[in-house]
Amino acid sequence: MPRKKKSSSAGNMPKTHGVINNAGEVVNQDINDTLRSNYMPYAMSVIMSRAIPEIDGLKPSHRKLLYTMYKMNLLGSQRTKSANIVGQTMRLNPHGDQAIYDTMARMSRGYEALLHPYVDSKGNFGKFYSRDMACAASRYTEAKLDPICKELFKDIDKDTVDFVDNYDNTMKEPSLLPVSFPNILVNSNTGIAVGMASSICSFNLKEICDTTIEIMKDSDFDIMQTLQAPDFPGGGEIVYDKHQMRQVLSTGRGSIRVRSVWNYDKSANCVDVTEIPPTTSSEAIVEKVIDLVKTGKVKEISDIRDETGIDGLKITIDLKRGVDADKFMQKLMKMTPLEDNFSANFNVLIAGVPKVMGVKEILQEWIAFRTECVRRRTYFDLQKKSDKLHLLEGLELILLDIDKAVKIVRETEEESDVVPNLMIGFGIDEVQAEYVAEIKLRHLNREYIVKRTAEIEDLRKEIAELDSVLKSKTKVRNIIIKELQEVSKLYSKPRKSSIIYSEDVPEVDITEEIPDYAVNLFFTQEGYFKKITPLSLRMGGEQKLKESDSITQQIETTNNTDLLFFTNKAQVYKSKASEFADTKASVLGEFVPAKLQMDEDESAVYMAVTKDYSGYLLFFYDNGKVAKIDLASYQTKTNRKKLINAYCDKFPLSAVLQINEDIDVVMTASSGKMLVFNTGLIAPKSAKASQGIQVMKLNKGHRVMSAKIFNPDDISNPSRYRRTIPAFGILPTGDEPDGQTSL
Repeated sequence: MPRKKKSSSAGNMPKTHGVINNAGEVVNQDINDTLRSNYMPYAMSVIMSRAIPEIDGLKPSHRKLLYTMYKMNLLGSQRTKSANIVGQTMRLNPHGDQAIYDTMARMSRGYEALLHPYVDSKGNFGKFYSRDMACAASRYTEAKLDPICKELFKDIDKDTVDFVDNYDNTMKEPSLLPVSFPNILVNSNTGIAVGMASSICSFNLKEICDTTIEIMKDSDFDIMQTLQAPDFPGGGEIVYDKHQMRQVLSTGRGSIRVRSVWNYDKSANCVDVTEIPPTTSSEAIVEKVIDLVKTGKVKEISDIRDETGIDGLKITIDLKRGVDADKFMQKLMKMTPLEDNFSANFNVLIAGVPKVMGVKEILQEWIAFRTECVRRRTYFDLQKKSDKLHLLEGLELILLDIDKAVKIVRETEEESDVVPNLMIGFGIDEVQAEYVAEIKLRHLNREYIVKRTAEIEDLRKEIAELDSVLKSKTKVRNIIIKELQEVSKLYSKPRKSSIIYSEDVPEVDITEEIPDYAVNLFFTQEGYFKKITPLSLRMGGEQKLKESDSITQQIETTNNTDLLFFTNKAQVYKSKASEFADTKASVLGEFVPAKLQMDEDESAVYMAVTKDYSGYLLFFYDNGKVAKIDLASYQTKTNRKKLINAYCDKFPLSAVLQINEDIDVVMTASSGKMLVFNTGLIAPKSAKASQGIQVMKLNKGHRVMSAKIFNPDDISNPSRYRRTIPAFGILPTGDEPDGQTSL
């Protein structure tokens, strides 16, 4: 059946309008109206009924589950299967069974996410500090309410809170629970709504109760005297900054810095992390550390394992030898979630309106809520006792003449006239007469009536006391204070999160922490590099090289040193010895161009080794010129890995030498002539691309073949080869070597 169109085609409609299909019709509707009618109710539902906690510290899903367990008599009784609880909860919470079970798991003792869990669990409920440790199915686990829930449901049957219909109007449920302590701040609560969120951290129960009591006594009380910092269920160390903490406590917004707790096992040379911040998981920490190791940013670790089990959280990090555990962990804190920030956002629903408040304001709202609960409970007790007193006063009148009461009942012909006749005979009202008429025949004796009427005086005193409580704000306040003191005495626990001061936390430069130990560096003609420890070198055999390769440089240094690899394209690549793995003589080593990602057709020709960039580099060109460059010219403030124009590229490079001070050097030309000179004759330059000065004169067609540090044992008469530079050099005699090492 074709659709009837009431307007032009969708393609011609304005962008501010949408298309709604309804029973085959296409109509135009303003987008603003659509948002108001569809999206806004959804947003309000999420805010009001799902994501933001109320003053009793619970979200609707939590409250429905706990109330169901309360009605199932699971407070102090035997546990029942979790599947049973989930099924019963669906009468109040029309969500899937898995969603309800997840809610229960997060409130359980086994999950360890709350300082004071609501659910006493048995079985595997997962762990809040593990992302991958899932809870068992609901048919395998059991649960009941934790004893502290007595304080959540205290006097709930005495009209302390309002009850509302459930989703299908078949039963009643409480809109709030009459919690007898500020549960909103004792157990953490987070939620994401539409356009807003809530993130409330937990505080120590005793500290919160003490703070609430002090506020009730003095509204101007400084809460930081009794409430220093939050207390996270997973422990950790809170880095205390007074200014920052005051901001969090006073405004409800801010950041709290939390560090992991660890200990060092000297015998195994490993670190065990046992407490982590509440914002991360053990898997996230392990993955981040592994990533740092793979990228070469962390080299002190030989292995990492997540050993979390039935004994609790444990992440073990095996360290390499020579690593300072304390300095290393300070570095790791800065690079991983081992140290993280908890972002506080104390957003609470107050009378159906979300409001971000500080701790003091939240406690004042709770005091107002609890005051109303106590007043309603007192009024309920007053009414009950007044009703009972009224009945007993009627019974007391019967005590004056029991025989008369029996006679009235016996002589009354119609049953319906018994109550009116008793009312007339004793001057009592209908309620009292009904009560007297219902007394069993066996109780129509003086002993029973005397015992019952003996309560009248006590009831009158109790009613007077209850009435005075209703009329006195001070007495209501004292009742709340007394209950807080009892809760603190019964359920308080020592702090789990320790407090350290920010000035006591060492600031570590993460770039400095490199394990330092003796190494031997080898660099070959074809660009292969080896780093071998002295022990490995002594135990190893012959150096393994490619068939046409040979070692051009062998240097004894330490692992914490900088390496500068000069290439045939007048560039230098900077690295560190620690960035290369320790190896053995029996392997080829690492190919430097590949390791440092050099340009295509680029090869390393020389390796300079330094820790403090002192000394000089001598660049020998084939035209006889020599440039003396300060090694400090290659030092950079930033962590640059590649420098261009590392030396002059106008002439072919014949040799490079690194020297710490001026020494004698011997140059050899292709003609065989040799020249000995002291490097002090060459002025140092800071410009890396300097062309240098002419040191060795060359005949046409000849070039410099090599240069090396002068060794007196190689030449019998060194003065013969010394000339004022520039000079041509001298041919060696037959008993002197003429072969020199070149690039």
